[in-house]
Amino acid sequence: MKRGVLVKGLEKTLRADWMLYLFLVPGVAYFIIFKYLPMYGVVIAFQDYSPFLGISGSEFVGWKHFARFFTDDEFATVFRNTLLISLYKLVFGFPVPILLALMLNEVRIGWFKKTTQTLLYIPHFFSWVIFGGIVIQVLSSTGIVNSVLQFFGMEPVLFLAQKEYFRSIIVISDIVKESGWASIIYLAAIAGVDPALYEAARMDGAKKRHEIWHITLPCISSTIMILLILRLGSILELGVQQVFMLYNPLVYEVGDIIDTYVYRVGLTEQKYSFATAVGLFQSVVGLILIYLANGLAKRFGKGGLW
Repeated sequence: MKRGVLVKGLEKTLRADWMLYLFLVPGVAYFIIFKYLPMYGVVIAFQDYSPFLGISGSEFVGWKHFARFFTDDEFATVFRNTLLISLYKLVFGFPVPILLALMLNEVRIGWFKKTTQTLLYIPHFFSWVIFGGIVIQVLSSTGIVNSVLQFFGMEPVLFLAQKEYFRSIIVISDIVKESGWASIIYLAAIAGVDPALYEAARMDGAKKRHEIWHITLPCISSTIMILLILRLGSILELGVQQVFMLYNPLVYEVGDIIDTYVYRVGLTEQKYSFATAVGLFQSVVGLILIYLANGLAKRFGKGGLW
């Protein structure tokens, strides 16, 4: 009886809002085709996969490739580099969109606010091929930065060939490219704060900094926490494009990450099973971190993803 009522209620809802559900189809299809169906291929991490034999015909070898990865001389280097760059991006990059959103929210001149937002959003729409090329040109021996250094009588610096600068360049370029776009979510959350709270605070003599600290930030804290949880889930997945565009053999020691390692081993050396094992390791670590971060968020009363 309950099942019949549930089915009828579902049919009624679908008939009433079928156009809205139709908009979900492309997104659902994307995740099914590109995220869920490829999961079947994870099995090659436990095989000596051969493209000629296929998944069903390749030899099963268990944990062989995982053991090889953990005992590889390069494992410690790529894991350390990945973790350090991710932590730098989290510590220095995660707060920037929040600060941008808080500052943009206080701008009252319409044309200036729109112009600033547009300038901040534009870098996001450049691929890393284009944006990386811009970074390379800016930091080259004849680029803007070195031109300024030479103007003040200093020697030019090959920033992308110096180990001590590479990680900073990765973090700063990522902040410049993505922070403006990421601030949109926080601006939307701030727009949902009840204006009556600010009016009451002003009547009590609160300054602007007090409004931000005691009203705005607490009201958007759930949004901040959800995005932080999602960010922690991908802490070992920096993406191959940015680092691949900017690094070179001179900075492998500090710039080689798991993603570039997988690319190099999996595609150039055609070790498909080994590369899949490394990718699976990344995914499992990300899943564990999401669960831990979600549990900590709920324990501190900030809510979570579920």
